[in-house]
Amino acid sequence: TAPGPAAGGRGARGGDAAREAARRRAERRAERVSAGVGELEQRLADLMRGGMAAAERSGYGLWEETAARMVDAQAPGLAARVRELGALPGTGPGWPVRLLEECALTHLLDAAWLGIDRLPDPLAATVRTRVGLPVAAEGSPVRDHWLVLARYDTPDGRLTARRTWVHGRESGRTALLLSFGAAGRAPEPALVPGTEIEAELTPFPGSGQLRAEWGGPAGAPLPAGTPPPGGPVGAALDAYGRALREDPWLDAWPVTLTDVVPVPHGDGWQLADADGGEALPITPAARTRSGLWRLMAVSGGHPVTVFGECGHQGLDPLAAWPPDGTGLIPLR
Repeated sequence: TAPGPAAGGRGARGGDAAREAARRRAERRAERVSAGVGELEQRLADLMRGGMAAAERSGYGLWEETAARMVDAQAPGLAARVRELGALPGTGPGWPVRLLEECALTHLLDAAWLGIDRLPDPLAATVRTRVGLPVAAEGSPVRDHWLVLARYDTPDGRLTARRTWVHGRESGRTALLLSFGAAGRAPEPALVPGTEIEAELTPFPGSGQLRAEWGGPAGAPLPAGTPPPGGPVGAALDAYGRALREDPWLDAWPVTLTDVVPVPHGDGWQLADADGGEALPITPAARTRSGLWRLMAVSGGHPVTVFGECGHQGLDPLAAWPPDGTGLIPLR
């Protein structure tokens, strides 16, 4: 039998009460985050008054204490940024410049949080994500045949973080699947680079609209064919610049370079347009991995297609295709 008016009324009141409780929890968390932002701003102001040299003398302990305060304020994204700041002093030539740059970006994030009500909705969603507030995938689902471009795991404290890049053949969309697994357990999904699979992805909110939630496969994975569309180094840098305009705290942007050759440059390596146009340095971290040697072996001095993450230190190559354009070679 259908519920009577009284039961319907109780259900509506229960739903209203749940929403009101959720709203109050969100307000309390926002207040704690704002208090944490205030403390962090004071820490940055003290650093500026004392000078960059004082950061090396004070050691890591003060930064870890500040990071712990951000955790208490329920702002894990800010805590991660603070730990990165604490790890920069004394890391080699030019570290004061790098520290100043990261302090400026952290201050910008603090200011954006304090003025979040005045921001456009996509940028406000990006700020919430960068601060560390949980968000749900709520965009329009995209069903496509997704080429798995790259997958790699990195330890993150007691968790393992997995980054998987996929590209939709029909939509032309590149998406990031970010997942976590407890210590000793591999995160899901375990997609294999170089395969193609039909599936549905749901985007998360934010300016870049890169991250998406995996909806599960609709078919079995198949060997992938040709690489995704790409372009020269200049086009990749333009795309990265546009992405930074939308999200100044962006760590990396996915790019596909076509007809590039790995060549030595100074004490490192770079990917140069085969026609002699522009070049993009390979990140210092990538130079220490075996993937760089696989990239040079695939190229053999000839132009290749490379997919990777473009950031302020250059390109971290994650996959390559030989000159004939077939057979993805993982580089990480």
